[in-house]
Amino acid sequence: MVPNHRRVAALPPLLTAALRPLPLAPLQPALALALRAVLRRHPRVLARLGGHAGRRFGLDPTDLPFAFVLEPRPPAPRIAAVRRLPRRGLDVRIAGPIRALIGMADGSLDGDALFFSRDLVVEGDMAAAVALRNAIEGDGVDLIRDLAAALGPLAPPAERLLRGGLGLLERLARSGAGEEARAWS
Repeated sequence: MVPNHRRVAALPPLLTAALRPLPLAPLQPALALALRAVLRRHPRVLARLGGHAGRRFGLDPTDLPFAFVLEPRPPAPRIAAVRRLPRRGLDVRIAGPIRALIGMADGSLDGDALFFSRDLVVEGDMAAAVALRNAIEGDGVDLIRDLAAALGPLAPPAERLLRGGLGLLERLARSGAGEEARAWS
């Protein structure tokens, strides 16, 4: 484990199970809006990917009952929620708890520390994975702030609400991790 790195806890299995029956279709427009919001505020992200913009990235939150396929290809980048990542056709798979994936994307968690502590697992084209991380980090993407900004004058309360929701997920994950640890002792 990386020194001074606290492992990222996964969401409690009960919460994951509760999310399993929810349909993915309503999530698709929200994902498209989120991608547009990030790219509107950070138009250089795709250029920073260079030749890796044509890659397909599988983002696999291991504590959620769905995953995401990101295709950052200009001029029409897209992201889609899927029940499972396809076995073929992905260039990179990045897997870990949702909090680790969000933390890496918004810069609140160190991507290298997440990788070396095995909170995140990266498979496939490592150069593409590093290019994605560097593009996000280098352009100062903050998912929460960027999503909230899309709401105009409602951005400050929306950002507080989103950060509070993320904090709640973290607390739920930590409490679930504590229960699992107690069960094993």
